[in-house]
Amino acid sequence: MRKAWVILIAAAASAQPNGYRRIPMETLRDKIAGGWAGQMIGVSFGAPTEFRSNGKINDAELPTWTPERVSNSLGQDDLYVDMTFAAVLDEKGLDATSDDFGAMFRDAKYSLWHANLAARRNLKRGIPGSESGLPKYNAHANDIDFQIESDFIGLMAPGLFQSSNDLAWRAGRVMNYGDGIYGGMFVSGMYAAAFFESDPRKVVEAGLACIPQKSPYGRLIADLLAWSKQYPDDWRKVWQLIEDKWDKNDPCPEGALRPFNIDAKLNGAYIALGLLYGKRDFGKTIEIATRAGQDSDCNPASAGGILGVLLGYQGIPDEWKGGIPALAEKKFAYTNFSFTTIVESTVKRARALIQRTGGQVEGGAALVKEQPPKAPRLEVWDYGTVAERVAAADGRWTWKGAWRTDARRPTRITAEKGAEAAITFRGTGAILSGPFFTEGGKADVYLDGKLSRTVDTCSDERTARTGEALWHAFGLKNGSHTVRLVVRGEPYGESKGADIGVDDLIVFR
Repeated sequence: MRKAWVILIAAAASAQPNGYRRIPMETLRDKIAGGWAGQMIGVSFGAPTEFRSNGKINDAELPTWTPERVSNSLGQDDLYVDMTFAAVLDEKGLDATSDDFGAMFRDAKYSLWHANLAARRNLKRGIPGSESGLPKYNAHANDIDFQIESDFIGLMAPGLFQSSNDLAWRAGRVMNYGDGIYGGMFVSGMYAAAFFESDPRKVVEAGLACIPQKSPYGRLIADLLAWSKQYPDDWRKVWQLIEDKWDKNDPCPEGALRPFNIDAKLNGAYIALGLLYGKRDFGKTIEIATRAGQDSDCNPASAGGILGVLLGYQGIPDEWKGGIPALAEKKFAYTNFSFTTIVESTVKRARALIQRTGGQVEGGAALVKEQPPKAPRLEVWDYGTVAERVAAADGRWTWKGAWRTDARRPTRITAEKGAEAAITFRGTGAILSGPFFTEGGKADVYLDGKLSRTVDTCSDERTARTGEALWHAFGLKNGSHTVRLVVRGEPYGESKGADIGVDDLIVFR
């Protein structure tokens, strides 16, 4: 018996040289399938609660899960945006650039929100993909967007943390910056770890090792790991600690000084909270990530996807995955992928990446060359502190021309050429917030008497959007500043109108 055991050890050693990790291709495929299935289940489970519980734990009775509910995932942006980024790699190869990802994003026909929407507007207005996520152009740079569409990277990078980060840096740059990109690196790093780890805590620790420890995102996850050790059986206590310290100062125009928070790091902490306290139980993991609130379909989608890799498709209980076989050949919205084909496409990309990075595939197994996690350079968007919102009805505004009030909200709107709105504030930055219209026009924005830039309020979407960033500036000298908006009375592009609207000014200090 002892001799046979020695032979087995010797065989394993010869099959797995030092510095490599071995994974059978069928196991790799099963884990990739588990990752995509976990996303589908998680997003469908959490969809009815999305942003229904902001700044508080959702203690309501959650909708009863039935396997057929997974069909909701076929129309979810968590999946179709994820997959259209994956398609860029299929078309352009593993060296696809930010501009390659940007070109796909610019021409996509689906609706977008927040950092994604701002990025597509930037791309359509001539800003390159390598810059469309920068805070200079995108006031949503720290939002969750890349985080929820980075899963495709980790799913093709088993144990390949540095390659995962490299891809995330190129793709995430399109719509995010700093913490917004680190969110994608954290999530994809956890996916990469889950191929070889069985302990969710080690998975979260590996994700943290992929991002700068001194970044706000890194500091939040470090806090979470420490608090979860201190309170190993009380996720609600840890949720409250996160809330008290980190659920504040969101610069997003929709969330600034409001309960709504779509910040990447806060929602990323809810993903990790589910993994840490779910303890490998699929239902418990996605339930905690859902009850934590805020973006409570995206967060269980990522938590479910990561755990799906750790468990493998075969390890996900049938009560959760039972609805997938019936729709496995149906295409996800706006893509050419079905569940079956995205799994096979991901296996193909994983195989190529393993070989690109010094590994090999032979004899029905892959030898993955070890890549220890390595954090990228630190970049932090220091926008200061959200100080106040000055509504359009506030007496500090001055108005020139014929502005009307929208009956649905206190927005002031006009298309009159030469109409003006002006306000003086004290601070180091500001966001001019207002709606995008299907018939939006153009306006010039002056800062302290000098033309800052010409903006437009054309929606680029099928419907109007409210509470968007029309103009923003940060890093100003701390003091008094004046913003003046002058309506040009001109449509933008093919728009048939020239409307400009103002909601409020968000002030930073």
